[in-house]
Amino acid sequence: MPSTISQETPAYKEIEDHKEAKQTMKTYLEETIAKVEESVVIDKTPKTKKVIENAKEILKDPKFMEQKGVRSLVDQDARVGHKSKTANFFGYKMEYMITTEERMITAVRVNDGAYVDGTTFQELLELTKKSGLTIEEVFGDKAYFKKPILDEIKEIGATPYIPVSAMAYKIDEEKFGYNKDSDDWFCSQGNKTTRRKITNKNKRGQVFYKYYFEREQCRNCPLRDECIKGAPVGRVLTVGINTPEFYEYSQQQKTEEFKEKYKERACQEWKNGEMKNFHGLDRAKGYGLKSMSIQAKLTALAVNLKRIAKILSSLNQSSTQGNSNYFKK
Repeated sequence: MPSTISQETPAYKEIEDHKEAKQTMKTYLEETIAKVEESVVIDKTPKTKKVIENAKEILKDPKFMEQKGVRSLVDQDARVGHKSKTANFFGYKMEYMITTEERMITAVRVNDGAYVDGTTFQELLELTKKSGLTIEEVFGDKAYFKKPILDEIKEIGATPYIPVSAMAYKIDEEKFGYNKDSDDWFCSQGNKTTRRKITNKNKRGQVFYKYYFEREQCRNCPLRDECIKGAPVGRVLTVGINTPEFYEYSQQQKTEEFKEKYKERACQEWKNGEMKNFHGLDRAKGYGLKSMSIQAKLTALAVNLKRIAKILSSLNQSSTQGNSNYFKK
């Protein structure tokens, strides 16, 4: 940056309106680029020219104001991710698999911050299988409640312990129940469906089932006005093609066995805290996806070595105590 150009940035954090704050910074960046072009003979400085052109492309992209896409000249692999509806971050996501008892990390993958959890699940599962482990149970949060993931787990003969996601399963179970043997839905008033029809794909390529309830019972139902609202003669329940299968998962998760088993997933939270608080994984040490991947894998290796040392130490202590007792006898 030429010394003649002020590098003092606007106090955008003091602006309450988020859109106004972003626009203020965008305007500042555009004006600064223009000043650099006026101050430097761009054609004689090819490196500066390349940076300027790159910066213009980033600012011109409509995704920039939406906080998506490339947002940094220095690290063009990083993206904005979301921890919740109101909290976001700029950087990367690490996804890994870990054993519940020994707490050993078996597979690691790093993606940009906008990565959707579970996308590389199959790859992580394959890497874990290659380690020689027999996988009997798979735990995950509701972000992993997806048909392809559930099918992968079922294919290897393991049991999934993953909470139902409201995004994938949208049935009000106080109003409707399902019988998988007869493939019928039942409403709270005792009426049941008489037939099923597959609808055409919508704009997103999704296929739905339409279940039709018995008309005469709907006609005389005391909840008719609330349920049907005067449209068809009988209630038509439209559900996703995977909803009947998801209903079975939903019922399993209400059992005490599922609730007790799911507590084992907590081992991942402990490991997250260890890697971030004691090994610096809360902040990228370098720039780019490759650098972050190396950092994440080295961190996983470090905590695994610590865990191995801990396990061996415990075994040695048990062995020593056993020998001591033997000699006492």
